[in-house]
Amino acid sequence: MSTVTATRLFVRGRVQGVGYRAWLAREAGKRGLHGWVRNRQDGSVEALILAPSDALAAFLALCQIGPAAADVTDLVTQDETISASDAENGFTLRPTV
Repeated sequence: MSTVTATRLFVRGRVQGVGYRAWLAREAGKRGLHGWVRNRQDGSVEALILAPSDALAAFLALCQIGPAAADVTDLVTQDETISASDAENGFTLRPTV
């Protein structure tokens, strides 16, 4: 059994108005990952991904590609520490910040 890690993800490029946020939530849900995703006013997409460490690399590689209409130019990750009470159940879409 692998350890679940929390990773914050920032995706830049043509990622708004092309269904990237909904695509990311759908792909995470298919894989049983938890967390959230939202658009940012600067045109990027931000997500918090809770994933087993062995599944995270494959999911991040998929996020680098995105849906067909997207053009990802930059994908930045940072490790996060969250408490059990902050963990999302499932994968949710959050409002733009």
